[in-house]
Amino acid sequence: MSKTILKAENISKQYRLGLVGTGSLMHDVNRWWHRIRGKEDPYLKVGAVNDRSAKATDDYVWALKDINFEVQEGEVLGIIGKNGAGKSTLLKLLSRVTSPTTGVIKSRGRIASLLEVGTGFHPELTGRENIYLNGAILGMTKAEIDAKVDEIIEFSGCEMYIDTPTKRYSSGMTVRLGFAVAAHLEPDILVVDEVLAVGDAEFQKKAIGKMQAISSGEGRTVLFVSHNMASVSSLCTRVLVLKNGQINFSGPTDEGITHYLKEYEGHVQKNFQKWDLATAPEKDGIKLVSANIFSRSENEKDTIRMDDEIVLEYKLWANNLSRNIFVNTQFLDDNDFILFATTSRESVQNDNIGEEGFLTLKMLIPSNFFNEGNFSTNLVVVEDVDGKKSKLITKQNLLSFIVTPKPIELGEWMGKSKGPLRPSFKWEKEININ
Repeated sequence: MSKTILKAENISKQYRLGLVGTGSLMHDVNRWWHRIRGKEDPYLKVGAVNDRSAKATDDYVWALKDINFEVQEGEVLGIIGKNGAGKSTLLKLLSRVTSPTTGVIKSRGRIASLLEVGTGFHPELTGRENIYLNGAILGMTKAEIDAKVDEIIEFSGCEMYIDTPTKRYSSGMTVRLGFAVAAHLEPDILVVDEVLAVGDAEFQKKAIGKMQAISSGEGRTVLFVSHNMASVSSLCTRVLVLKNGQINFSGPTDEGITHYLKEYEGHVQKNFQKWDLATAPEKDGIKLVSANIFSRSENEKDTIRMDDEIVLEYKLWANNLSRNIFVNTQFLDDNDFILFATTSRESVQNDNIGEEGFLTLKMLIPSNFFNEGNFSTNLVVVEDVDGKKSKLITKQNLLSFIVTPKPIELGEWMGKSKGPLRPSFKWEKEININ
């Protein structure tokens, strides 16, 4: 049975804009006077929402406001959100780099954090000396560090420069060494900010693999902040989405990534459109009742992953089901460029039923066809009468949907490949020996 290893209860963090502290002696005295009388801090009642794009209207801002969540042992929690949402501030509070203005953080065990390039490193000390310095900061004894130092150096890939002052290291080398120290000194909770983005592709794969081994193999807990949705999808078991310093979503990774892309990437998701017969788009006795695009996996969920089969479904009403009705669909990327078009004309045969009723047309898109990203569809409902085609109903941007990354096996590249499509074609191999 899993146990709670970290718990945040109503934590908030307030800053004064443009200044350190309250910015004036009067404010400091006022806070001190309220504190010794057992009164609430008077400045907790003021403060703007943490929206970096808005114009400042107050002297104070809530970088975080009323954050509540729990983390279980062995869980990998992803924390995502746009720049300035409060992710790094939250990790600093959890790592005890700074204290919350209000609320309580409860944790068990040792916490190791990698928040910024060079965190805890002294530039005049060598890489080896910084390993011991960083280990001591994390609460390790010299004997414990001695037992791990060779493994740390090997993992970092900086053996040639390990006795060189770290001020001569590149940012990537510094991150390599810092992560190696934090990951190998057996923390109960490993806190990692976006710093892995500084490393090269090889190190990112190695770091992701190490974090997965720490969580699944050793049962330790990881808190991971990243803008790389492929890394989040591959590594995390659950995500928090932060918006303006508050939790906007908490739940499964796939749903959280979809929520983030929909909320912050300016994409309005319309997986499903439906009308009643009185208001449905209609022409010449044909009505569009509904349109839907969804994953055939996991009970036809709205969240669509790259490795899901996708179902496109239209429901029409016709005053005569023997009419030769078919649909044309265009698929577009997030720049409204047409990727491809498809039609039901050749696949669906006309039924000789001279009564009114409903007609449902479904198309299956194979898995591993779309790359991750935002997509939309256009629809044209067409009737063919003795070879003469006429457009009955046209709908631009009828459906829009998001394809999220699939979990990537360790050893594969953790980034996003180019292009809107990523089909997995079958290849054949033939060998001829002379």
